[in-house]
Amino acid sequence: MNKRDELIIKYANDLREKCKHNPDMDLLTKVTIGCGPSIYNRDSSTISSTSKEELETVRYNFLINKLGLSSADKLEEGIDKIMEQYGRSNRNKYRAVVYYLLTKHFNKESMY
Repeated sequence: MNKRDELIIKYANDLREKCKHNPDMDLLTKVTIGCGPSIYNRDSSTISSTSKEELETVRYNFLINKLGLSSADKLEEGIDKIMEQYGRSNRNKYRAVVYYLLTKHFNKESMY
């Protein structure tokens, strides 16, 4: 099993245990691949829900540029809901898991 497959299993476990969500493994795999090499770096593999700059990056780079959403889609509310679902006190919010949950929240599975 390669490193990416190990991470996908870790992300699936986070979705089940911390988010109480049964993951679509095909979509999770595609989202993880879409994250590119950032999943292998300790700092870039996670998202800080307390960093406004980090959340702005998620909003602009992922929701607007990748998923094609606009500000009219209530992006901040979606991000806030996902951070709440993942658990604000949870220190390790994996980027791939957050992106997966946002993709599901905004019904943008077709982008993958």
